[in-house]
Amino acid sequence: MTDIQMPRLSDTMEEGVIANWHKQVGDAVARGDVVAEIETDKALMELEAYDDGVLEKILVEAGATVPIGTPIAVLGDGSGAAAEVASAPAPAAPAEAPAAESAPAPAEEDAAVEPAPAAAGASRSGGAKPKASPLAKAVAKEKGVDLSTVQGTGPGGRIIRADIEAAAVAAPAESAPAPAAPAAADSAPAVASDDVEEIPLSNIRKVTAKRLTESKQNAPHFYLTSAIDVTDLLEFRAGLNERLQAADGPKVSVNDLIVKAVATSLRTNPGVNVSFAGDKMLQHKRINLGVAVAIEGGLVVPVVKDADRKSVSEIAAESRELAGRAREGKLKLDEMSGGTFSISNLGMFGIEQFSAVINPPEAAILAVGAARDEVQVRDGEFVARKILRVTLSADHRAVDGAVGAAFLQQFTSLLEDPIRIIA
Repeated sequence: MTDIQMPRLSDTMEEGVIANWHKQVGDAVARGDVVAEIETDKALMELEAYDDGVLEKILVEAGATVPIGTPIAVLGDGSGAAAEVASAPAPAAPAEAPAAESAPAPAEEDAAVEPAPAAAGASRSGGAKPKASPLAKAVAKEKGVDLSTVQGTGPGGRIIRADIEAAAVAAPAESAPAPAAPAAADSAPAVASDDVEEIPLSNIRKVTAKRLTESKQNAPHFYLTSAIDVTDLLEFRAGLNERLQAADGPKVSVNDLIVKAVATSLRTNPGVNVSFAGDKMLQHKRINLGVAVAIEGGLVVPVVKDADRKSVSEIAAESRELAGRAREGKLKLDEMSGGTFSISNLGMFGIEQFSAVINPPEAAILAVGAARDEVQVRDGEFVARKILRVTLSADHRAVDGAVGAAFLQQFTSLLEDPIRIIA
């Protein structure tokens, strides 16, 4: 028999959620078949089988979160599948613990062993360190349960998640700290209320929060803003789209032209296309541009690889395809990896100017606002022009102010003379 384990589906993934199973116990599985869908820190991704066989056991039910490397199912020759279907698994915890009842079967539990109630667990020797699964340790830390007080019911007395859940429910109420004073209790925000809805964080949002918090804490950001006259750019785009549509080509957006202009500017100013790596700098030879896409439950950044080598129409077609798959949760790992610089455009929401947080390990990100009519003085006369504001956020450990300014200067000149973008 072969264990199917929670795979590492992204470079930042530490755990995954079983979104749903495509195969059930007893189903034949061929190499390459989609066995399940996994929600990672970046997207919903398909888990393909690496071997042929029969799905004999499902160790982790849909909805459960488990660390990478944890067995989630067993693939065999089919001899054990019938017995697995015939025998329903025992409850993971006593009936009086609602939280444990609703919790899906954790990956570290051996599906062939029926866990007994926590009080009847195997005993440990007095000085021995309690054996516990990684998931059980995490749950114990979250719930404030002392592992040394828990009897394990897993194989060999191992402490599993159900044991922690049961111990947390059985903890005496008097052990909970009382409020310091009535005034403190009155000022505490109400958690359980008809006016408040608790929304669990998706894996994507959890990891986004973690990584961007680390980015703001560790990378000293500095910001450079340019106001760019894009009147000619908008006229150029309109004419370009007429030609592309006549040739059955894809329409080009302002963002597509910005992506191409960024790629060209990075080629001229490679000092921005870098990463800070502790005691060294990483100079990226390829220009891979991440384009932020808002999806339900978070933000993902699909990557346009080698953007400097692609035409604007190629960038337009690829960007639309990537954004569509991002919203459907069908991006592949390599389509979200390897970015060297990112672009975040909120102009479509009417945002005129903002500062974006750097997406590590990159050293810079460009925030793009909306083009607005502004009065300018040209040849002694007042004229209305379309002005676009962009802000470069850069990691000062890797990018000097003058280097960032030179990049923005080049980028501005391209947008104000748009024929050079496609030249």
